Amino acid sequence: MPEPIARVNYGAHQFATHLGLTRWQLRVGLEHEILPGPDLGGERWSTGLADQARERVEEVLTRFGSEPPVGSARAAARLAARVGLDVERRDIEVLVAQGELDVISSFRGFPVYLLRDLDRLDPDSVRQVVRARKGPLTDTVDAAGAVMILGWPRRIFDRIAAERDLPVDRLGRYTLADIQALQSDEILAHQVAEEKRHLILTRTRRSEMHIEDVIRAWMLRCSAYVDREVEQPPDLAPLNRALRSLTRIRSEIASQEDTTP
Repeated sequence: MPEPIARVNYGAHQFATHLGLTRWQLRVGLEHEILPGPDLGGERWSTGLADQARERVEEVLTRFGSEPPVGSARAAARLAARVGLDVERRDIEVLVAQGELDVISSFRGFPVYLLRDLDRLDPDSVRQVVRARKGPLTDTVDAAGAVMILGWPRRIFDRIAAERDLPVDRLGRYTLADIQALQSDEILAHQVAEEKRHLILTRTRRSEMHIEDVIRAWMLRCSAYVDREVEQPPDLAPLNRALRSLTRIRSEIASQEDTTP
């Protein structure tokens, strides 16, 4: 049996795998100069440098954790659910400007933040920023703000607001107290979580059916080639993509079904 060929250098993907890091962890480790940059042409790392870099892996994990950073929209949603206010993306920017939140990196030119940094923020600081932005509207929210606080799909919120006859002011805004009462209703929260799970499962199953049709169509084209009905075999690339997607989607479906009470 031939001896395995030792790798002499690493590209970015192989370097991350060698260190046991994800690509985002590698990226922020490089950006913050915890990990060494490539020492070979073509953005590659030599074996010696890659081995030395293993000593810095623990520092990367300690500093950045294992949860990928999020953009300002998801950061605002996380804080909204936590403090019970309609936090917006501009509030995230103010928290950064005040020095209370760090931009950990960027993705496609937009800043991103660590979830644990968001979770460590003082809730009162977040509330002050939101109140300063909203002024006299602080005690009310529009439907979009209510959805942000509750983390519900819009159509679920609209239905429940109608069922409970939630009052609105002349601007069509709900009282913040009413929305926070919905948020604290544990029975309602469980019902909505089940409805959201069902909606996601239904949508995912539709995606599964579509990909299954793509694979069946590929198989028909393959059969046509085998039967000499066409001169060229079908391209394998679409089949490979479809199979990967089908595997991922079926894993998601199994995960959703496992949460069934």
